[in-house]
Amino acid sequence: MKRFVIGIIAAAALVSMARTAAAQVKTLDVKMRTETATIEAIDVSSRTISLKKPDGTFVTVVAGPDIKRFAEIKVGDKVAARYYENVVVRVKQPGERDVDAANKATTPSEQVLPGGTKAKQQTITATITAIDMDAPSITFSGPRGWTYSTPVMDKAALAKVKVGDKVDIVWTEAVLVSLEPGK
Repeated sequence: MKRFVIGIIAAAALVSMARTAAAQVKTLDVKMRTETATIEAIDVSSRTISLKKPDGTFVTVVAGPDIKRFAEIKVGDKVAARYYENVVVRVKQPGERDVDAANKATTPSEQVLPGGTKAKQQTITATITAIDMDAPSITFSGPRGWTYSTPVMDKAALAKVKVGDKVDIVWTEAVLVSLEPGK
């Protein structure tokens, strides 16, 4: 599953956040992208699959041990992958505990052909470490040395937070993979 840039998500969320007496929650638009490809080669020993995209480029993926129906995948099969991301951001109240948690799940398809859904959810607390109203821009820091700086489009929104404020960022990524048999 492709990892999305966390900092961009956090900065986009800041544009729509406002500081109020109660913590405010904002759900950003769900984004979906579809990719298609044809299986060109399979290395069973390493569980590696080579895929050819419609534009002629190749992508190599590894099917982890959680992919139970790997033996049913054949060269020539068509693969469709739908990627989703959803982000929820909340300005934390002073004194709330920081969060750094991750969950993953794989759910096999109950259809005749192999497929399934793989999802992960990450929740972190990020601290605003710098605000530049002239640029305008903001810098965040979080767990495990994570830092990110980005421009901010809405100065009014930027004025509603201050250095030291904390936000919880919950992002969910999921990919739904389905197969069609090749000719």
